[in-house]
Amino acid sequence: MPSWIGAVILPLSGLLLSLPAGADVKARSCGEVRQAYGAKGFSLADIPYQEIAGEHLRICPQEYTCCTTEMEDKLSQQSKLEFENLVEETSHFVRTTFVSRHKKFDEFFRELLENAEKSLNDMFVRTYGMLYMQNSEVFQDLFTELKRYYTGGNVNLEEMLNDFWARLLERMFQLINPQYHFSEDYLECVSKYTDQLKPFGDVPRKLKIQVTRAFIAARTFVQGLTVGREVANRVSKVSPTPGCIRALMKMLYCPYCRGLPAVRACNNYCLNVMKGCLANQADLDTEWNLFIDAMLLVAERLEGPFNIESVMDPIDVKISEAIMNMQENSMQVSAKVFQGCGQPKPAPALRSARSAPENFNTRFRPYNPEERPTTAAGTSLDRLVTDIKEKLKLSKKVWSALPYTICKDESVTAGTSNEEECWNGHSKARYLPEIMNDGLTNQINNPEVEVDITRPDTFIRQQIMALRVMTNKLKNAYNGNDVNFQDTSDESSGSGSGSGCMDDVCPTEFEFVTTEAPAVDPDRREVDSSAAQLGPSLLSASLACAALALQRLGR
Repeated sequence: MPSWIGAVILPLSGLLLSLPAGADVKARSCGEVRQAYGAKGFSLADIPYQEIAGEHLRICPQEYTCCTTEMEDKLSQQSKLEFENLVEETSHFVRTTFVSRHKKFDEFFRELLENAEKSLNDMFVRTYGMLYMQNSEVFQDLFTELKRYYTGGNVNLEEMLNDFWARLLERMFQLINPQYHFSEDYLECVSKYTDQLKPFGDVPRKLKIQVTRAFIAARTFVQGLTVGREVANRVSKVSPTPGCIRALMKMLYCPYCRGLPAVRACNNYCLNVMKGCLANQADLDTEWNLFIDAMLLVAERLEGPFNIESVMDPIDVKISEAIMNMQENSMQVSAKVFQGCGQPKPAPALRSARSAPENFNTRFRPYNPEERPTTAAGTSLDRLVTDIKEKLKLSKKVWSALPYTICKDESVTAGTSNEEECWNGHSKARYLPEIMNDGLTNQINNPEVEVDITRPDTFIRQQIMALRVMTNKLKNAYNGNDVNFQDTSDESSGSGSGSGCMDDVCPTEFEFVTTEAPAVDPDRREVDSSAAQLGPSLLSASLACAALALQRLGR
């Protein structure tokens, strides 16, 4: 038989004698508490029908009570679970923001690269036909490396782009000089003249600036979304301390023990409890806000001078323009190379007699704008970044705001307008202590939660460091400097391009003005019209030369 049964089975006269003067007999009943306790899914076998002496209570006031030891234990565990759920629900917005926006941006970027590669492939197939198809690996390798860089691969963007143009120069040099045979050493000498001769005009230099800073910004931005997602997911899963659990029980369920299950906590009382329980989370706020500010700055770069969409969309026309520059200057380029690298050996007669195939289509016909692939991921970069920026701004100060957000919940507090008829931790009355400030060090005098301010939460400190590292990388990306990342796409790891700089100090890799828009052709028709102005005969000759060039590409 439970210990409380003897206490409630009393003669009516004895019960009346035990009541204070003027007390209501119904007030001693635990009927409302039984109903509320049962609604929580607990067994009614734990709870008495009427109040009992409360000397056994360890958390709630040791006065006449409706709580047994078993009830106090179960309600204490219930308060812990409800608190954990409240924090997770309150931080739901910021978590879903980073999860959904990371997915959308990643989807957009990958589709943008696929569209750009498809556009280049389709354009060059239409222009050069089988000759391009037989030698398309040069361009496929370019996109493969760009994708690998984006996913965190060990790709140095500058070196990779230099290598692409060097390979293109070596192969085209052989094609425009089919009467000669070139050894590997000779071709290596040719590639050394790339910067000096500028065989492709100014396209490689401009494209290198545009691609490197746009890809650096895009990759860093999506990594920032990853870090924000991971930090938010981790911090939203709290592990309350024993002192916090005691305070939560006292606030949420000690009213049950006093026979007042419908009375909610006073608002200021709730704030002190939550500020004590979430002191370490509040300390995350400063670094979180700096991280959000850095994300917003890089987002502005993506909307302006580092716009990856304006770089990748016309990349096919730009590379084609570079090839045409090489063809037009082929005689001057060859003469200077022969002067610097020596006269090459004549090729066999059969090789020098080769010419363009009869079925080669010499019509240079780039896509019209309406023929372009559909916009990546059903949106544009500007719309996507604008949406992300709006959501990021809303997530500022989210961790220090947790107590205030939770204490607005009607299931937790009586609200700010009901300061007299609320639970203050002891009875239904006004809560008098002052509200503590945010953060761990400010909880030294918290009247509701025992907080050891000398022992910061190690887990939270790890998240603070993760944000600090990411913020530094975002600042580097904002200035056009590359950063190192651990590859999150698979088990391999890699570093970005550049010198492998430290987080705090990263020397400038590129020389360019970051406040101006990149030198891209927003309207592809400008490039198309420049090709048309060459005139029929010059254009045919140029493309015939291109046929020879691409015919030998890959040798």
